[in-house]
Amino acid sequence: MHRICTSLAQNGYNITLVGYNKPSSLPLTKKKFKQKRIHCWFLRGKIFYAEYNFRLFLYLIFKKMDAICAIDLDTIIPCLNISRLKKIPRIYDAHELFTGLKEVIERPKVKRIWENVEKKTVPKYPYGYTVSESIAEVFYKKYNVSYKAIRNIPLLKPLSVIPNTNKFILYQGAVNIGRGFEFLIPAMQWVDMKLIICGDGNYMPALKKLIVEYKLEEKIELKGMMEPEELNLFSQSAYIGIATPESTGLNQLLALPNKFFDYLHAGLPQINVNYPEYENLNKKYEVAILLEDLSPKNIATTINNLITDDVLYNKLKDNCMKAREELNWQNEEKKLLSFYQSLLNN
Repeated sequence: MHRICTSLAQNGYNITLVGYNKPSSLPLTKKKFKQKRIHCWFLRGKIFYAEYNFRLFLYLIFKKMDAICAIDLDTIIPCLNISRLKKIPRIYDAHELFTGLKEVIERPKVKRIWENVEKKTVPKYPYGYTVSESIAEVFYKKYNVSYKAIRNIPLLKPLSVIPNTNKFILYQGAVNIGRGFEFLIPAMQWVDMKLIICGDGNYMPALKKLIVEYKLEEKIELKGMMEPEELNLFSQSAYIGIATPESTGLNQLLALPNKFFDYLHAGLPQINVNYPEYENLNKKYEVAILLEDLSPKNIATTINNLITDDVLYNKLKDNCMKAREELNWQNEEKKLLSFYQSLLNN
């Protein structure tokens, strides 16, 4: 969201990014756009979503705007109502296929609620964009809406010269259900390199238990949340990037998380999964080893092979350096600006 809002602000748009204030939220830093955090008394469950939607609606009703953009399903209802009241265009920015998340599909009652929300609201959002062509196709088939694919790719910046004195494997991003930590953590018992995890999420308590269960306290370090600029610099000191998302749930299968591009931009050969979006990109750029099997033994073997095969490692690293010259936000933001120029000019 910072990337999108910054691009729009730099091109003459008056942008306000609205979110909610978590107990773990880092302090806001000055940006080129306005920021607002809404405080909620409740922090989880149905009552949280009800309170947040109500408070969000009250905040928005008194604000002047020319268009409103809902980010994922948890903000789509108040944004729909505000756009109707103010008679302004509404946009849907789907960072994921929300109803295809593992934590949603494994809870039938919750799944039915969100599917009902999606079914009633998404067709009323004719304008939108999402993170991959595959997810855009799902929206078109289900709701006949033609959404753009605007990928979450980093801005191209010069790399810092950071010596790899202490080589480590990096996982960055949400520590959530469905990210495959129940396979990755036990795999580390057979890997002679440290794993550092940067991020937080709903799987963190279970993750900590796994680390203790497999006696990996000395081999796995939890860094928690980091500011984007700090994380960008830190990732460049890693040796390998890794992601092991499960295919349980259509979202995990079709998504294209930003960590794929973050690793690439940090010059990191990565180990990922052989799902459609990764496969398509890797056929063209060859920056990763893609796993067919998420068993801990296979993950460990794949990591160890990449650690010991200098020829393969350097080939992937060189390909990262070439790919980042093409896969960057300077190119991707053109789609974003074209989208908003066309919408608001009309």
